[in-house]
Amino acid sequence: MDLCGPIRVASINGKRYVLVIVDDYSRYTWVHFLRTKDETPEVIKNFLKKIYVRLQAHVIIVRTDNGTEFKNHALKEFLDSVGITHKTSAAKTPQQNGVVERRNHTLVEAARTMLIFSHASLFLWAEAIATACYTQNRFIIYRRFNKTPYELIQGRKPDISYLHLFGALCHPKNDREDIGKLGAKGDIGFFIGYSANS
Repeated sequence: MDLCGPIRVASINGKRYVLVIVDDYSRYTWVHFLRTKDETPEVIKNFLKKIYVRLQAHVIIVRTDNGTEFKNHALKEFLDSVGITHKTSAAKTPQQNGVVERRNHTLVEAARTMLIFSHASLFLWAEAIATACYTQNRFIIYRRFNKTPYELIQGRKPDISYLHLFGALCHPKNDREDIGKLGAKGDIGFFIGYSANS
């Protein structure tokens, strides 16, 4: 786990930090966006509970840096209560947490490229990072068992037939009831990411 930020420009939802969580085995990555560092322990607790329910998998070790967002009483108490070992890297040595540090760099670079290429506003950085994470989980970035991170976690190949270019012009259906017979059936928009719930 690693926290990246503060990002100079707040996201469309007022977020300034991104918590990146990488499964060491599959390299599957999750991103969570936060307003402040203080939200970190609660987000981690909720994440670990969801992982246990969704994947029926026990997290054994959590590896972080020595940031105060990770080294605090609330998080230590929770991790101890559920039997999770918390390992931290030595000060000034991000190489000891290299998997997530590298993924941070990859996600930020991909998001920067997507924002520049699509001429999107900088406040869409969170959507760009989430989209980069979503797509990288569905492609082989790091060769492990010749499977994607998604395939290693979900047990099936990902469907990538619906993937689109970030910032692409799109026409979402206008389903308002007040459009009338001659009103526009669709709106004009820009594709800025995938739903986390579908």
